[in-house]
Amino acid sequence: MGIRDQRKAETSRKIQAAALDLVEELGLEATTVARIAQRVGISDRTFFRYFDSKESAIVPGQGELVVALMGFAPAPGATPAEIFQSLLQVCRDHFSAEIEQHEFRRVTRLMISDPKLLLIATSREQELVIELSRSLSERRLVTQMQSLLIAEMVASTWRVAWQCFTQAERAGSAAAPSEFFEQSVHEMPQISAIGTPGP
Repeated sequence: MGIRDQRKAETSRKIQAAALDLVEELGLEATTVARIAQRVGISDRTFFRYFDSKESAIVPGQGELVVALMGFAPAPGATPAEIFQSLLQVCRDHFSAEIEQHEFRRVTRLMISDPKLLLIATSREQELVIELSRSLSERRLVTQMQSLLIAEMVASTWRVAWQCFTQAERAGSAAAPSEFFEQSVHEMPQISAIGTPGP
C-alpha cells in the first residue's frame, strides 16, 4: 500500500471511529454527517469521498465486499459449484481484512442496541445479492437461476456468520467472526445434500 492509500485508509478509519463514538454518545438519529466531519476535522464534502452516508460509515464493509466479489474472475470452464466456492473464498479473505481494518466488535454491539442499524445492514445485503447475481448472469458464467442461487447462498453464509457472532458477542464470547464463517461454510453442504426430488 502506497503512502496515498495509507492516508486514505487512515482517514477512513478516523471517520468510522468518530461515527461510532457519536452514535454511542448521542444515538443514531442525533449523529449527523456534519457532526462526524467536525469530529474528524474534515469537511462534509471530504466525508462523502469516503462514505455515501453516515450509516455506511457506521456499518462499513458491504460496499467493499461487493467490489471484491465483482472483481472475482473464475477459472475458464469453472462449474457453478467451483464458482460458489471461489466466491466464498473472496468472502473469507474479506472477513479477515474487515477484522483487521474495522472495529467490528463495536459495530456489533451497536447493532444489538439499535435494530435500525441491523435493518440497514440487511438492506445492503440485498444490494449485494442483486449486484452479484447480475454480474454472474451478464458474464454468462452460470444460468440466471444459478446466478441468483449462488448470490443468495453467498449472502446467507455471510449473514449467518455475523448473526451467530452477534449472539456469541452478546453472551460474552471472545470468538472471532471468521470462526463462525468457517462453521457456516462447513454446515451448508450438510443441510443442502437433500438429493434430487422426484418428477
